[in-house]
Amino acid sequence: MAGQADNRAPYARIAAHYAELIASGQLQPGTLLPSIKNLSEEWKVSTATAEKALRKLRNEGFVRGIHGIGTEVLDQPASMSSGSQRQDRGRRTGSSWGDGERSDSHQAAVVPAPADVAQALDIQPGAEVVRRSRVYRDRHGIVAHSTSWIPARYSRLIPQLAASERLTGGTSLQLIAQATGHPISHRVDTASASFLTAEYARLLELDPDNPPAEPVVVMTAKFVDSEGDVVEYGVDLGGPGRTWRTQSEVAP
Repeated sequence: MAGQADNRAPYARIAAHYAELIASGQLQPGTLLPSIKNLSEEWKVSTATAEKALRKLRNEGFVRGIHGIGTEVLDQPASMSSGSQRQDRGRRTGSSWGDGERSDSHQAAVVPAPADVAQALDIQPGAEVVRRSRVYRDRHGIVAHSTSWIPARYSRLIPQLAASERLTGGTSLQLIAQATGHPISHRVDTASASFLTAEYARLLELDPDNPPAEPVVVMTAKFVDSEGDVVEYGVDLGGPGRTWRTQSEVAP
């Protein structure tokens, strides 16, 4: 625990540890966290640091303080996970999966590029692309249906990109960068809300004749390498009731 190798402040490491336990379901709603005194002793930090860690968890909505009782774990609203967030996690932690996430239903095929995909990848409509799709889930259900569109020329360098199975040896972006020697230099993200179409309902394993009324989050990410080539266009469709949540540090 306290020996985690990262550059975060001690209070942030403590908060992250408990946030992961809560998000993954290992700490159920209603569970009480250790007291400030016990946290201080367990993590070998000051009581002020332990209190700051609990305050961070409260501010992020993971727990609430109950006077005279302690700090209680709250039931978590289920947020979605996007391709750009998975890239960030992979670069930061070595794993692209969110807390408690898993993936299944991996499918891949070489297909003609639809017009919107061709525009995003800067190729001709109908040109061959690899379409890779999978479903991300957590204990609440479907996090997102994710589709990656990749110019077919990369599958000739990396045949497994066109295989209907989970990739080994890294993410598609990592494998492409390794094969070409051109790292990903930047990406372009978009986020929007969309009512559920019959196709969206099918991808999210819902009844297309009776889909939920609330809109879903649709996020796209276009990844560009150091040569200026668009190597991947990702489209993530959030599960019903999912919201997009992001957090960043603000320097004083």
